Amino acid sequence: MLDVPPPPPEIIVVTGRALSDPISSRAFQTHVIDSGELRDAPSQQLDEILKRVAGLQLFRRSDSTSGHPTSQGVTLRALGGNASSRALLILDGVPQADPFGGWVNWPAYDPAGLESVSVTRGGGSVPYGSGALAGVIEMRSLTAEGVAASLEGGSRQSVRGHVYAGAAFGQSQFTLDTQASRSDGFVPITSSTRGTVDRQAPYQEGSIRSRWITPLSGTIEAQVGALAFVDRRDRGTDFSGNRTRGLDTSLRLVGRGDWQWSALAYAQWRNFRSSFASVTQNRTTVSRASLQDSVPSSGFGFSAEIRPPRSGGVDFRTGSDGRITTGESRELYAYVAGQPTRRRIAGGRTETIGLFGEASYERGRLLLTAGGRIDRWTVENGSLLERPLAGGPPTRDDHFPRRSGTLPTARAGIQYKLSGDVALRAAAYRGWRMPTLNELFRPFRAGTDATAANPRLKPEKVAGAEVGIDVSEGPLTFAMTAFANRLDDAIANVTLGRGPGTFPGVGFVAGDYRKRQNVRAIQVTGVEASGRARLGPWTLHADVSLTDAEVDATAAASSLDGLRPAQTPKFALSAGAEWSKNGRTVSLQVRHVGAQFEDDQNQRKLRSATTFDAFGSLPLSPTVEVFARGQNLLDKTVQAGIGGDGSIERATPRTVWIGIRYRDR
Repeated sequence: MLDVPPPPPEIIVVTGRALSDPISSRAFQTHVIDSGELRDAPSQQLDEILKRVAGLQLFRRSDSTSGHPTSQGVTLRALGGNASSRALLILDGVPQADPFGGWVNWPAYDPAGLESVSVTRGGGSVPYGSGALAGVIEMRSLTAEGVAASLEGGSRQSVRGHVYAGAAFGQSQFTLDTQASRSDGFVPITSSTRGTVDRQAPYQEGSIRSRWITPLSGTIEAQVGALAFVDRRDRGTDFSGNRTRGLDTSLRLVGRGDWQWSALAYAQWRNFRSSFASVTQNRTTVSRASLQDSVPSSGFGFSAEIRPPRSGGVDFRTGSDGRITTGESRELYAYVAGQPTRRRIAGGRTETIGLFGEASYERGRLLLTAGGRIDRWTVENGSLLERPLAGGPPTRDDHFPRRSGTLPTARAGIQYKLSGDVALRAAAYRGWRMPTLNELFRPFRAGTDATAANPRLKPEKVAGAEVGIDVSEGPLTFAMTAFANRLDDAIANVTLGRGPGTFPGVGFVAGDYRKRQNVRAIQVTGVEASGRARLGPWTLHADVSLTDAEVDATAAASSLDGLRPAQTPKFALSAGAEWSKNGRTVSLQVRHVGAQFEDDQNQRKLRSATTFDAFGSLPLSPTVEVFARGQNLLDKTVQAGIGGDGSIERATPRTVWIGIRYRDR
């Protein structure tokens, strides 16, 4: 009898990725930044890199090394005016907005450790749920094998280091990415408006992210992820330091058989500490106004999706997701002679859970897609306690009633290919965002101004439509989209009075008194365009956004009617040129942001600004190269804020980095 050789072993390839993008995504505009663009950007702060995308903005112009963490929310399509994020940021499927405040801890993400960042503009609430009313920003971790490392030094005694390692263990793969940086920082207040209390604002930050990817069978893959980070900053005066610590863990199972599916569970913990300073009008004396000595918060969630085999040109997917956030702010305030006299504790819990379905039909040049979703939301355990430290009964002991509701959302899109290179598309959508615990329950102060919380805030809801064209012809790509959005029940900090005086929810106020409220709507129309051309060793790119945003307000917020939302420019442009040959790279980028208002009353105007950035690298060997980065090379003053005392805060001045890096992958 002849011996029969055993069958060859089954080859299993792990990818570390989610399910492939559904065909419905072609009906919506998406901008992808790949690993090379992330690695060779003039800045290694992810929030700065993303500003090249048309229509994307942070609440303030300051970046994540100098701005206050609570001002680092992200939005798209001029749906701004609020420091909480109106666009959903996810990392390997896990939502990244702070569970308590909705802002983003940008120092947690190392651009050099990412495979790509995809920005999808427009309401994405059908597949993603609460938070995606302005769009979705999806980060995907690098999963390549090999080692990469860099070390660079820069202006103002700045140092940054990065290490990435990926290795295969049998059919499994492990990746580790870590980065750390520190700097003496710059003086945030401009030279003409600063005083003796103003000084440099140093920062220290670091993060570590790991993933373990292993096959469970020939078609099922398990992905285990963990992220830890710490961020310490100073705002350029005494009593203005802040610190954020965070930890994320996640488990995702992905099935790639005939029936494709994924299931994700995650847990997040954050702890925030921040001191707020009170500066005299002439900026010669500073004292502590309040101290958030601890803001513990957590987020626990899941998502699941199933895709049956395609049948008759129809793709279908259905899924569910949910999230629970809890947190509270523990704050010392009402300082007298440098000592706190009162304690405030404010917080609560929110829950969301939703179910969605989406179908797409493709025949020839035509693609049709439509989907719907239903969400249940709950706000509970809300409380606000204020008591004197010297003893005695609380001055406030509020417990807010449980609230809940149901929200339907939907989206539909169409794409028609005029040819293999040109496609027309149109879409309409509805989305929503849950108020954050910070907006619902925590009053706060900024300088002489104070803002009261509002436990009766309703969810924000957006309705939008867009039409666009995509061109991809050889080395040329071009996309243009015209859109209209209406954000109903928009949450804004509404100015209701001016001190000195005593106001409900905050007590004595020397400056402006505001309260978080739902205004009737923010209406936005606009046009976005982006283009890229590859001409031999040259790559040219440009992104432009032109928007008209207006507040529609009544009742107590009627003074805002017809005004532009705070921190929302009409025009933004990013353009650049890159030359790359034989491992050598030189790039130049220009960014322009139009004028915008600091405040909801449109009284304090931030001037437009144009900056130039650059990057260059030169190989020393096949694995080692030296490089240089430069931000704001002409050292322009980019106004980031105007205080009640007339002081002007600036964004990053000229900053130059020189470094060396190793890469064997």
